[in-house]
Amino acid sequence: MSQENELPPTPQVSSATDSEDAWVSVIQKMDEAYADLVHYQVEVEEKNAELEENKVFFDSIQRSMSDVLIVCDQNGVIMRVNSALEVLVGKTEGQLVGENFTQLIEQRYLQKVNGFLKQIRVQPIRDCELELKGFEGSVPLSMNCSPRKNHRGRLVGMVLIGRPLGELQKAYKELNEAHAELKLAQERLVQSEKMASLGRLVAGVAHELNNPISFVYGNMHALQRYTDRLSQYFDAINEGQSREELKRMREQLRLEKLIKDLNSLVDGTMEGADRVKEIVNDLRQFSSTQESAKTHFDLSHVIRTALHWIIKESKRPIEVTEDIPEELQAFGHSGQIHQVVVNLIQNAVDAMEDSPVQKLSLKAWSDQGQAFFSVIDSGPGIPEENLSRLFDPFFTTKPVGQGTGLGLSISYGIVSEHGGKLEIRNLSSGGAAALLVLTNEEDEHA
Repeated sequence: MSQENELPPTPQVSSATDSEDAWVSVIQKMDEAYADLVHYQVEVEEKNAELEENKVFFDSIQRSMSDVLIVCDQNGVIMRVNSALEVLVGKTEGQLVGENFTQLIEQRYLQKVNGFLKQIRVQPIRDCELELKGFEGSVPLSMNCSPRKNHRGRLVGMVLIGRPLGELQKAYKELNEAHAELKLAQERLVQSEKMASLGRLVAGVAHELNNPISFVYGNMHALQRYTDRLSQYFDAINEGQSREELKRMREQLRLEKLIKDLNSLVDGTMEGADRVKEIVNDLRQFSSTQESAKTHFDLSHVIRTALHWIIKESKRPIEVTEDIPEELQAFGHSGQIHQVVVNLIQNAVDAMEDSPVQKLSLKAWSDQGQAFFSVIDSGPGIPEENLSRLFDPFFTTKPVGQGTGLGLSISYGIVSEHGGKLEIRNLSSGGAAALLVLTNEEDEHA
């Protein structure tokens, strides 16, 4: 046997094994690739389904919007609209896409909207009123315009959302009408309270007017008798009566005394007429509904007039202490301040109705450009729980039918409008004190 035949055979089994391993590896890779493809396909399908769902969702939102929606590119060319706009303009989205949005705007508003793209680079546009060319005519809109940017933050267009103003304008109109009615009702309530305050003074004013009118009436009767006597004497002169006869007539008619009385009668009549005029002016000033210009006025005169009328009207004896200067200047509407003073004094008098001792103390003074007026009564004071509500409209502690609850509220408003202060507090010694502070400097409220 030769040496060559003794060599071991080549290992063919190992080669076959390597080939099988390679095929197994390829198959595994193919399985992994297929699994990945299946996974990616599932993800793609899920994404498509999600996109479709989002599209349906956003389409439903756009269809449900009552506001119009216009999506434009950076040149103002329409890219997308919603059904609300289609209904208003009578065109479909297919007809509108590709047109410039300015084609939908009324001519007179074009100058305003042409600058939208430039303006939104700085800040969004809010509540810009314009009109759209609607299918049935112009449609007023309140337009908002916001920038539309891509994922890099670069401006690629704008989004316009407009709300038809038909319902808003109707709501505004109804609101304005309600406000006007409320304002009118308030003015009527204010005037009603003013007239109620004036009505409380009627008896005292009537008495006040009666004195000078009676004086004038009596003087005029006397002047009428004197006129008859003088007429008789002048008739006798015209008839050529003798000096002796004229002398006798003068003595009989007491013309010497008559002539001496004429001046005093005329002066007294004028004084009474002036007093009547003064009272009437005070009443007119107090009851006037027209707002005159603010001027300097004598607060002391206003206080004395109000006090005089209220005390005259009161059926109870009230001890009044006054510390009021002869003249005290304040600045504002004297008629309105008159109403405030009347309310303060009347409230003090009413508060003492059941008090065994009825004392009213009035004081007025000036200090550092301000005029002060205080009213102190000897009543029971104000319950602590009511102090914070005194100036609330319609708050009153009086029985039904005896108070509107507007007096102090209106007074507080008047004083505030004058730049002054109105305070009411209880005194430790009993009773209540009201303090009115007004300016007497014109430049503060000119």
